[in-house]
Amino acid sequence: MARNKISIIGAGNVGATCAHWLVKKEIADIVLVDIVDGLAAGKALDMFEASPVEGYDVKLTGTTDYVETANSDVVIITSGLARKPGMSRDDLLKKNLEIVSSVTKSVVEHSPNAILIVVSNPLDAMVYAAYKASGFDHTKVLGMAGILDTARYRSFIAEALNISVTDIQALLLGGHGDDMVPLPRYTTVSGIPVTELLPTDKLDAIVDRARKGGIEIVNLLKTGSAFYAPGAGAAEMAEAILKDKKRVLPCCVYADKEYGIGGYFVGLPIILGENGVEKVIELDLNADEKALLDESVNHVKELIGQVDAIGV
Repeated sequence: MARNKISIIGAGNVGATCAHWLVKKEIADIVLVDIVDGLAAGKALDMFEASPVEGYDVKLTGTTDYVETANSDVVIITSGLARKPGMSRDDLLKKNLEIVSSVTKSVVEHSPNAILIVVSNPLDAMVYAAYKASGFDHTKVLGMAGILDTARYRSFIAEALNISVTDIQALLLGGHGDDMVPLPRYTTVSGIPVTELLPTDKLDAIVDRARKGGIEIVNLLKTGSAFYAPGAGAAEMAEAILKDKKRVLPCCVYADKEYGIGGYFVGLPIILGENGVEKVIELDLNADEKALLDESVNHVKELIGQVDAIGV
């Protein structure tokens, strides 16, 4: 029986870290691809040489050639430029649009049945670009953002309450960025509404920090952006697909009638399994939550307008 295969495009910090999380799960052989000669091969070899210590049996390949990615079940796209201090996600748009579109076409040539997970920023626009470039059904193209955003949100709540992160469940909606929509009403600690455990001002501060979580790390690192948490988020999505776990996760997905979005890729709770996006879950939002989501979606629409103007 052939083993599953995951290809990761981009062997920088996010791609290599994602591979590192995935090899520990032993759910697939891993192919790392990067345009820089030797980069993917070196990191793949290094991870393979760690396998006797950590005890994972996974084939690791590093290459510049997309032929090696043939017949991948899942392809994770991390290619693109990272943000620098003072640079917004939107500033990356034109540069990364060209990269993601080109990468996607190379991927699809060799893996026409893969499910695509996009991590490149600005996320919502890059998922749309990959969708257009791939020609895939929209259920097979999705972005990793909500898992990262909720992970930040949950970690800050755990820190504030001095409790285990594993006891916190949370959802976020909308675009990936400063206008994401955290939902305290749907945030629980072992089933207890977080609003009963934290005062409103403290919760508002946590929500604000989660929104700005990416730039907080950019400003600290000064020469790069987050990679441990983004890599872990993409790995969790790949695992849900390959194990057909039917996980309920917040991901950047296509929505038309859902929430009245009208045909855009935005962050929403979904059921994620072997077929990709198996269902978008509609929540009964109150007026304030719906207004915040509409505002976030409008920003996504503006971004997509820019993408269409540039051309994919």
